[in-house]
Amino acid sequence: MSLDAVKEIETNVMEITVSATAEQFDTACQKAYNKAKKRISVPGFRKGKATRKMVERVYGEGVFYEDALDIIYPEIVGEAVESLERKAVAAPYDLDVKKIGKEGLELVMKVVVEPIIEVGEYKGIKAKKKAVRVTEKEINEEISKLQERNSTIEPVEEKEAAEGDICDIAFEGFVDGEVFDGGQADNFDLTIGSGQFIPGFEDQIIGHKAGDEFDVVVTFPEDYGAENLAGKEATFKVVLHEVKVKVLPELDDEFAKDVSEFDTLADLKADEKKKIKERKQQEAENDFENAVIDALIEGMQGEIPEQMIEARIDENIKQFEQNLQMQGLNLETYVKYTGGDVSALRESLKPQSERQVKIRLCLDKIAALENIEITQEEVDAEMQKYADAYKLELDVIKSAIPADDVKADLAAEKAMQLVKDNCVA
Repeated sequence: MSLDAVKEIETNVMEITVSATAEQFDTACQKAYNKAKKRISVPGFRKGKATRKMVERVYGEGVFYEDALDIIYPEIVGEAVESLERKAVAAPYDLDVKKIGKEGLELVMKVVVEPIIEVGEYKGIKAKKKAVRVTEKEINEEISKLQERNSTIEPVEEKEAAEGDICDIAFEGFVDGEVFDGGQADNFDLTIGSGQFIPGFEDQIIGHKAGDEFDVVVTFPEDYGAENLAGKEATFKVVLHEVKVKVLPELDDEFAKDVSEFDTLADLKADEKKKIKERKQQEAENDFENAVIDALIEGMQGEIPEQMIEARIDENIKQFEQNLQMQGLNLETYVKYTGGDVSALRESLKPQSERQVKIRLCLDKIAALENIEITQEEVDAEMQKYADAYKLELDVIKSAIPADDVKADLAAEKAMQLVKDNCVA
């Protein structure tokens, strides 16, 4: 294989000329013949017994050229693309066969490559990490949530229904004296004040006790979903079976033992404080990093090939599909139930994907400018992290993930850390 010529014919598009010698192309023709000979019929020979020369004499010397091109193309073009100074971001296109035959092979094609970019001043970016503080109010709110999750619902005799109570009711609705579909239920738990029912319905339950039977008169909203009921007055025959209240557990050491691994409420609160602090620290770190990324992208100069963004969208779609599969769904079902389509999903992912492409280009450039190097020991350690995370053998991970990709990722991480370490408030 020979990469004979390379020229940039437009921004980020290279025209390359690739050739194979007469010997290389003849070897590919022989492979094509060996692959096809069992299916070839030549007068005077049993099927599959005619020599290559005889087949070429009967069907023409170019009979194997197309198959030979298919055989040799991946190797010679792959080597050519790999040898380019700038990384290809999509498969070659606009193939033009300039020469093919006994004298060898010559191909001309176009390749979209990574852009040449410039980064602005990446040392001294103005960005400050927010200080983290945890208040007693925040701790108490988390403890209250635990209280709510461990609450019980208990009936209360002779209690008048009030805001926040849970009422077990039976009801039957009438419009113009006729029962309407969907207007009946029994043992329905309605929380007063939840807004589940038509405006005014819940208010008319307040003050009633278990065993009461009464009418609730309401008017359906004009924009109600069922046209036959919109704007109509309705009467509901209601029976209040039970009035129930939510009972919260006492906040004491016994509560801590029941809901956690801790023996005291003080220890439980200390743990909640730790969790809140860790969460807020992560949020602060994310906000700080996003501010740094915004500054890097703003200072970046260069034209990004659309193919790079589309490829990143493909990766994000693939990751999204994997997440759906973990929930027992697939992409087709998801877009069906969300009322969209895959093209709309791709479009929604474009801003995020473009941002990801730009920041990676910036970090790769900074890594090159700073001569950031990654050792084999660092690559091996990162591979081991993957193996531990996925509970796989290290050799399986090494065969699945190219070491060069891991090395590039680690270099980008170091570049980002360098930029963050050099930020100013």
